[in-house]
Amino acid sequence: MSGVVVTRDGAAVHVRFDNPAAHNALTGAMWQQLRDAARAVAADDTVRVVTFRGTGGKAFISGTDIGKFADYADGAQGVAYEREIDACMGAVDAIPCTTIAVIEGWAVGGGLNISAACDFRVATPDARFGSPIGRTIGNCLSAASVARIGGAIGVAMARRMVLLGEIVGVEELRANGFLLKVVAREALDAEVSALCARASENAPLTTRVTKETLRRMTFDGLPAIEPLIEQVYGSDDFRRGVADFLAKTKQVPAWRGA
Repeated sequence: MSGVVVTRDGAAVHVRFDNPAAHNALTGAMWQQLRDAARAVAADDTVRVVTFRGTGGKAFISGTDIGKFADYADGAQGVAYEREIDACMGAVDAIPCTTIAVIEGWAVGGGLNISAACDFRVATPDARFGSPIGRTIGNCLSAASVARIGGAIGVAMARRMVLLGEIVGVEELRANGFLLKVVAREALDAEVSALCARASENAPLTTRVTKETLRRMTFDGLPAIEPLIEQVYGSDDFRRGVADFLAKTKQVPAWRGA
């Protein structure tokens, strides 16, 4: 059974996305579990560091389980969905201690978003990142998601991932600063433990205030784009993209722009 598993080791909390049969794609329940776990961490001032990692070694998170989209009848449902995702992601953004994404394999869609919300990212050499929504189901991101991903990965790289649907490897992302380190699998656990220990030694108020300052700089004053989101999720293109994706069609859908 899929789920989000939370464990604790001293001052460190470890959050694991456990849905390996679907490459750790997040179900609706898993999104809510992530939100609840993040809120619990934020309420516990004895936690100094949080790690996020996928189960199985093949994927951090391969995206969101989109089966529910097949039942969407209008764009208002898409607006509601993006609000739900923003609430879950906002809880991760608001964690007041240091957060570390540990990425093995795929980190796409929601996986890119969650890794972008973390303070640091450590990846194995085979990790791959992207948000190819314009080549798959034809939906869009909320303003907060665009700000989060663009702020962490850089606007030029975000454009490549979303507007061109590129999947990007670790070398480019290490060079542009998105990845703190690229570590061989056999050394990954030791590297993560060392980072957790160092982060735990930092003055918690320094960490808390710095993170909150950065959060406000990223998200305060975002544009109101819900009418645009409604247009996308209410489109025939979106319905066609979802149907083709669920049918496992290999080709990019024939988008019509409506």
